[in-house]
Amino acid sequence: MKSKFLFIIILILAGVVSHAQPRQGKPAPEISLPDVNGNNVSLSSLKGKIVLIDFWASWCGPCRQSNKHLVKLYEKYKDKGFEIYGISVDDSKDAWKKAIKYDKINWVQVNESNSNDGKVANAWYIQRIPTSFLMNKEGVLIEMNPDDKQLEKYLKENL
Repeated sequence: MKSKFLFIIILILAGVVSHAQPRQGKPAPEISLPDVNGNNVSLSSLKGKIVLIDFWASWCGPCRQSNKHLVKLYEKYKDKGFEIYGISVDDSKDAWKKAIKYDKINWVQVNESNSNDGKVANAWYIQRIPTSFLMNKEGVLIEMNPDDKQLEKYLKENL
């Protein structure tokens, strides 16, 4: 009886660990998804830059509001080594592309449609959007969901 109970506990803990978000201080897991032109863009291709990984969708009001600040921040720091890897979870590629144009987004944009079963969103344990992760130049995750002030402070200090 004790061994069955212990086995069940181990299975539960293994399930929790396998669905944990990537952790601060650890290298970011690889992502490779298609951009607006259908070309796969890998997260590792941005190594050497400070990267904000931003999960969002065109239909998400808070995401669209966040884009307004990110557009300003990106313009200010993109030439100094800051990049945003935007991951849309839109099922409609047309809505996604319209939002990119309307919000004046000019950073890397990729899409993982069918987000309910998306491998990347599941691997990163995305339960709500917007969700973002800040990655340093070495590809290590240093912050989850930094607010506008935290993000700008980090960029000022490290670029």
